[in-house]
Amino acid sequence: MEKRDAYRWELLLWLWLAFFFNQADRQIFNVSLPLIKADLGLSDAQAGLVGSLFSLTLGLMIPFAGIAGDLLNRKKIIGFSLLFWSAATLLTGLSHTLLHLIVLRSLAVGGGEAFYAPAANGLISEHHDKTRAVAMSIHQTSLYAGVVVSGAVGGYVAQQYGWKNAFFGFGGAGVILSAILYFRLRPTPAPVTAISSADQKRFFREATLALFRKPAALLLCGAFLSLVVVNVGYTVWTPTFLHEKFGLSVAEAGFTSMFYHHLAAFVGVMGGGWLSDRLARKSVRYRLIIQTAGLLLGVPFIVGMGQAETPSLTIVCLAGFGLCRGLYEANLYTTLFEVIEPPYRSTSVGLSAMFAYVTAALAPFLLGYLKPTVGLSNGLSSLGFMYLLGGFCLWLTLGRYFQKNSLHRSELTITELP
Repeated sequence: MEKRDAYRWELLLWLWLAFFFNQADRQIFNVSLPLIKADLGLSDAQAGLVGSLFSLTLGLMIPFAGIAGDLLNRKKIIGFSLLFWSAATLLTGLSHTLLHLIVLRSLAVGGGEAFYAPAANGLISEHHDKTRAVAMSIHQTSLYAGVVVSGAVGGYVAQQYGWKNAFFGFGGAGVILSAILYFRLRPTPAPVTAISSADQKRFFREATLALFRKPAALLLCGAFLSLVVVNVGYTVWTPTFLHEKFGLSVAEAGFTSMFYHHLAAFVGVMGGGWLSDRLARKSVRYRLIIQTAGLLLGVPFIVGMGQAETPSLTIVCLAGFGLCRGLYEANLYTTLFEVIEPPYRSTSVGLSAMFAYVTAALAPFLLGYLKPTVGLSNGLSSLGFMYLLGGFCLWLTLGRYFQKNSLHRSELTITELP
């Protein structure tokens, strides 16, 4: 038992590092965007197109990744995924045209990264029961660390030594990590034994129904979609926004746009995960309450992020936005798993992410296309509407459907709530 307990935390460490590079490699493009635009002669719309196609590829591939996470060996999926997107990131440094960026960045990196999250979250859920929210919160912090480090270190390397070297460095490090994971992760059998093609189709149909037949699950997917639209638009364009509005260098803009936001998000996700696990002993509905509060409280900070007239006030808004985001993400999959049966959880993550990222793919392109007329200030502020919409989805779930669709109905009574 002690060895099993020790391994579940070692597993979390390796997955934390893998997710770190998942997000760092994703953010390298965004923080280097001003330099890439100038070097390759890209317009704002073309730069936004690369980010949009990345999100679109991610969204279209994730359902297949979710099915693979439920049917195949999760260790192999994670290892090959890390190797593929890291190699593609490294090769992105060789790009000389828009087409190169689309093929290597949008298609290859996006496609490789798609297979990580469903398998990783399924594996964490499998090894962590009573500590699930804390484990997933810790895993989520690697997203923040990856974005912050790539924003600071990647921005500095790009500015001092060229944007291509930033891609070489982070991509190469990910390739090395994939080799380490091959030896350190224990072999994991396929979650489902080998089945025929007909059985696979039946399994996918059952997994899809497990998501679509429950209003609570659909509304939770709607809230996640709202979050992803904001995150994609924010991460792609905020470094450029700060660079152009306040005259910050590429390194300064990359650091400022990501550090304060994700530091506050770290506090939010860890505090939200700890509080959620404690309150869930009384009722699992508290997890949803914390998520709802996170999105609704984040709206004014997102609006203020775009409208602030000084760097200091912008930082305050970025931090407030990050804290609220962390409160929501502390239970990102935990609440969904409350209404989805265990055999279908990786598939449900994949389907949920598909709708989210396919929709969010429009955000970078639209923000870039409208930038000359509307401006990035108004464009970024408009993202607050999506948090408001997501908060409404969660409020509706809490009030009408969560108790009805939950796998643990007997644990949902809260006398203070209707």
